[in-house]
Amino acid sequence: MLISEKLNQAMNAQIGSELGASNQYLQVAAHFGREDLPELAGFFFRQSDEERGHALKFVHYILDAGGKVAIPAVSAPTQEIKSAEQAAQLSLDSEKRVTDQINALQQMASGEKDYAALQFLSWFATEQIEEVSTMNELLNTVRRAGDQILLVEAALSRRGDPQGDE
Repeated sequence: MLISEKLNQAMNAQIGSELGASNQYLQVAAHFGREDLPELAGFFFRQSDEERGHALKFVHYILDAGGKVAIPAVSAPTQEIKSAEQAAQLSLDSEKRVTDQINALQQMASGEKDYAALQFLSWFATEQIEEVSTMNELLNTVRRAGDQILLVEAALSRRGDPQGDE
């Protein structure tokens, strides 16, 4: 086994965090879909898919390193989305939590001198800079738009998908 039991367990927990984030983004996307805001819905559907992809990266890494995948239970997402600002703030807070989790995983891998894990986790560390920046930008856009949510829709439609298909 190329991964310690401790790091294996921590990465399994991260799988749960990524899947939880995916579910939260899916809930937010459904909210905006119900509100007939297709740009915001599409943005969050893509975010949901991306987070699920992150979980799969961890699954594959654990398997490749000879570890055991144990998908944890995932808490239900926040169901009641009252505003675009709340959705953006929830998302930003989530990305900051994930950043802290990735940093903790890197610290653990470093302490264990698991250089392969450090290499693997470095992609996530860089990805989190982009994720936090994207959610911070969305939150600022929503705040500037105030109650004019269609301005956010217009801004997202002009923006395209800078994150690509990850």
